Amino acid sequence: MSSAASRPTFGRSTTLGIVLIGALALVAVLYWLGTGGGATNNGGGHVGGRGLNGYAALAAMLEADGVTVHRARSKEALKQPGLLVLTPPATAKGSDIAEIVEARRGIGPTLVVTPKWMAFPDSANPAAKRGWTRIEGTMPPEWEGYHDDLAVGFAKGAAQGWYGTGATSAFHGPLPDNRKVQVGSGPGLEALIETPDGGILAGYLTGDGSNPALERWIGMQRHPDGDPNEKGAADDFATSYPVVLVFEPDLLDNWGLARKETGLMARRLVYAAAGMKPETITFDLTLNGLGASRNLLTLAFEPPFLAATLCLMMALFAAGWRSFNRFGPPRVATREIPLGKTVLVRNTAGLIRRAGRLRLIAGPYADASRERLVHALGLPRGRPPAETEAAIDRLQARLDGTGPRYSELADRLRMARRCADVVQRAAALQRLEKDLTA
Repeated sequence: MSSAASRPTFGRSTTLGIVLIGALALVAVLYWLGTGGGATNNGGGHVGGRGLNGYAALAAMLEADGVTVHRARSKEALKQPGLLVLTPPATAKGSDIAEIVEARRGIGPTLVVTPKWMAFPDSANPAAKRGWTRIEGTMPPEWEGYHDDLAVGFAKGAAQGWYGTGATSAFHGPLPDNRKVQVGSGPGLEALIETPDGGILAGYLTGDGSNPALERWIGMQRHPDGDPNEKGAADDFATSYPVVLVFEPDLLDNWGLARKETGLMARRLVYAAAGMKPETITFDLTLNGLGASRNLLTLAFEPPFLAATLCLMMALFAAGWRSFNRFGPPRVATREIPLGKTVLVRNTAGLIRRAGRLRLIAGPYADASRERLVHALGLPRGRPPAETEAAIDRLQARLDGTGPRYSELADRLRMARRCADVVQRAAALQRLEKDLTA
């Protein structure tokens, strides 16, 4: 018996396996926390949205054309070269948009798409797939702090589709909903796509920067040495990238790209914004609330956290080494069932409780209580139980005339069947017994 008790519960190999599984689970949790951020196909107006107002079709078209599309979910990912496409919601902060655009002045061009539609999940349609949306109205952006000099509104009347400008004037096509066409206006805004009556659907600010593709689009030829009267502006063009503003989202969203003409125009517009056919294009998801923190697993191995990680690993190794090597004398095994009346009573009570036969001890407990009172009060022995309990009642009446009599409490206990009743009535009988023997 002692040799079996001194044997460890788990072998070394089993313990090592448990530790390794726990370590791998911890690594997986750290990786998941760093790469998570929620599902992107949530019906929003961003590159992950597959509803009418999303831009998943635009990303798929570019990928099919050989362009590498990045879906940025961190601020660091927005700093890589190439075209950045921002699709902020109408409730986004203009200061956040301005900060991102300003940080990219010397990195690469930016294309900003303004939202228009109020879209909700199409839950009423039983055939709708995940991410499908229905349009419930319009909500133009109010980005206070970003290009407050520009105005965004709706064209008067029904616009008859979209038309290119300059070298792309031959391009034209319909819009999904000609009743609500969003246009922009403001100083220095050069039109790239417009309505028949001159409303600007997409354009860029000439003072923000330039690239040859946009200049060829509008048919403008700039002097190779710049304007001698605007030397400072020429320097800005050489060191900064332009920002293309798309005021009508149906030129690029899934609803608009259902038409071939709009798809070809969207491809040409994106390439012109990038300056040429790009190798990579980044779509932002952080402004849509889908950003994710840095990977905690890689962050733990970068300064200044590397030192703490190494110390933790050495401490874990030392603790594991000590746990696999016994130190001190082995613990002497004890009896599984200790001796003594208290333990015996406790084990017996536990057996009765587990068997569900508590009601069977109600009568014996009442009889045992009567015999204890006979001994404590000095009553005659050997008399019938009814006479003994009547004598106890008379003694109780002389000491305290209130409360139920002993015989009444004993009869209630004997008639109890539910466990709760047995416990409650036995406790009442025990209290009366203590009062009589105090």
